[in-house]
Amino acid sequence: MMLSIVSPVYKAEKIIPLLVERIENTVEKITTDYEIILVEDGGPDHSWSVIESLTQNKPKIKGIKLSRNFGQHPAIMAGLSQAKGEWMVVMDCDLQDQPEEIEKLYAKALEGYDIVLAKRKNRQDGFLKKMTSLFFSKVYGYFTDTEYDNEVANFGIYNRKVVVEVLKMEDYIKSFPLFVNWVGYRTTSVEVEHAERSSGKSAYTYARLISLAFNTIISFSNKPLKLFVKFGMIMSIISFVVGLITIFKYYKGEISVLGYSSLMVSIWFLSGVIITITGIVGIYIGKIFDQSKGRNSFIIDKVVNNDKQ
Repeated sequence: MMLSIVSPVYKAEKIIPLLVERIENTVEKITTDYEIILVEDGGPDHSWSVIESLTQNKPKIKGIKLSRNFGQHPAIMAGLSQAKGEWMVVMDCDLQDQPEEIEKLYAKALEGYDIVLAKRKNRQDGFLKKMTSLFFSKVYGYFTDTEYDNEVANFGIYNRKVVVEVLKMEDYIKSFPLFVNWVGYRTTSVEVEHAERSSGKSAYTYARLISLAFNTIISFSNKPLKLFVKFGMIMSIISFVVGLITIFKYYKGEISVLGYSSLMVSIWFLSGVIITITGIVGIYIGKIFDQSKGRNSFIIDKVVNNDKQ
């Protein structure tokens, strides 16, 4: 098969028919040998019923229903695991990623690239979301010693060999764009138009975004541990120097009674440092524990139109 379009679906029952129509109108200019894979991620609405209804008359649509809500990135991985295309497009279902841009991505891929990422110009997101995205990209880049463009998300076209390597990554915490960034291959990006949401609002609250960002950094980097080791060494050196100065002053008779305030401040400060370091180590141990369980990151409940291609 030439082309697979994978889209995770969550609370999008009103958008799905328009999404499919726009994908069909665009992709048929490229090839008639394609499939559209809609992955319903255990949402509370009737998205799965809409997908099932569409598959009855459209054999090129494949519906995948997950057993519960696993999250956007595991849903993407579930869709890719069922895709048959030599090239695979990943895009969100909210139509902020515009299907009409697929043609541009595919044309760029034919120039010899394995990965073509959609670089969103004039992002149609709120100011706070833009700032948090920029902040995350800077923090993530610092902790992983890599460059991460906050104008790039899931939308892009990927050669099958790229997806095969991404699917081999058994990290418990899934982050599709970061996996793609890690595997390498010949990569480029093209600017695309970014649209406002057609309906509803994002399922990502700021609390969920912060949690996702924190878990992603912990999963992809051990630099926080290294930073605390350096911090501990610096504190040890400072404490040693202060200790020598205190002993020197004591023998010179400049200190008759040790200060209660400085002693308490030191105890509280060092206790806070120790607790923080222990907490960070505990978080990493917890992530190792989660990884060691070997649980699936997603479970597919139903697949419709799997054999009608």
